[in-house]
Amino acid sequence: MKRILFVVNTLGGGGAERALLELLGQLKGRDCEVSLYVLLPQGRLAGEVPEYVRRLNRRLDPRPVLDRSGRRALAWKVAGALLAGGGLWGSLGLMAGQYRQMRRQGRVQWDKLLWPAVARGRECLGEEFDLAVAWMEGGSAYYVADRVRAKRKAAVIHVDHRQAGYSRALDGGCWERFDRIFGVSGETRDCFLEVYPEYAGKTGVLPNIVDQERIRRRAEEPGGFADGWQGLRLLTVGRLTYQKAYDVAIDAMRLLKDRGCPARWYVLGEGEQRGSLERKLTALGLTGDFFLLGMVENPFPYYAQADLYVHATRFEGKSIAIQEAQTLGCAVVASDCSGNRQQVEDGVDGVLCPLTPEGVAGAVERLLADREARERMGRTAREKRFPNNQAEELLRML
Repeated sequence: MKRILFVVNTLGGGGAERALLELLGQLKGRDCEVSLYVLLPQGRLAGEVPEYVRRLNRRLDPRPVLDRSGRRALAWKVAGALLAGGGLWGSLGLMAGQYRQMRRQGRVQWDKLLWPAVARGRECLGEEFDLAVAWMEGGSAYYVADRVRAKRKAAVIHVDHRQAGYSRALDGGCWERFDRIFGVSGETRDCFLEVYPEYAGKTGVLPNIVDQERIRRRAEEPGGFADGWQGLRLLTVGRLTYQKAYDVAIDAMRLLKDRGCPARWYVLGEGEQRGSLERKLTALGLTGDFFLLGMVENPFPYYAQADLYVHATRFEGKSIAIQEAQTLGCAVVASDCSGNRQQVEDGVDGVLCPLTPEGVAGAVERLLADREARERMGRTAREKRFPNNQAEELLRML
């Protein structure tokens, strides 16, 4: 029986982690033993790992990774990894150099900076696998490259590698040790190859799995908006991070309100920017117009009840949130950036716009005012079908 290992950074509620669980479900009943190792073993999806999967962590902590208490618990796990096995001391030189570079670029991304040390500080598993899959860039890729024994290795990249905060120095030559490198979309793969053109011969595309029938079933369950608002509703789903550009969305909401647009904007997600975003909402007088609802167990009734889905981000890989919105018949307003432009066809199933307050507000205002166009785009979006045979691509590597 072939042995497959998947390594993921955390089990938070992001799209990449949910896609991994969908893939693990596809592998059930195949002639292989499937194992999972979580680099920082925490996240609200810990209880959803299929029972047949062999868990290699001693314990999977079910606490969220993005709210305040969850971030504190995760910080202790990071500290433990940094202090174990020489992870911190072996990476100090690299971290110092990358810190200076990030400072020069105007933004220090501590999660990216710490991943090499965290990966180095995690224990080796002490066994060999037929295939090891690093499900994400960063920590899991570094760990599989350097700390896992496997006959073949694969990696899956979920972001625009040019803009996500990684660099050749930070990656430390890890990609040379993979047999296959997949992007979750053609554009994600192409962005990676702009940084690493020498690996063109071993790259491919492995789209995330989106179970459209399950999404539609869950959208019919009780839940969704409960504030009694009778006007139009905008929805965004995603972590409260720099990448998701909520600062721009809040400024766009201020413009919409000034123009008398009868809409409220709701965000499902949690993250380290909550405090700064709440302060910005208070300063702009938008606390009754733009709502940070946090994480919810079932987001799908919200999609089904929204008038428009907005995904104005700085960069993407391939957004599962957009695919979920399209599955439930939402027209989408998305920023014209990597990832988004491959998922939304401008004027057909949504609108692409510049990532500026004026650009986002203008696109939202036009679609909210044109119900016929909004509903036509929503019907087109609902007709999309997403590939569902990703397990076969990996099994071919065995």
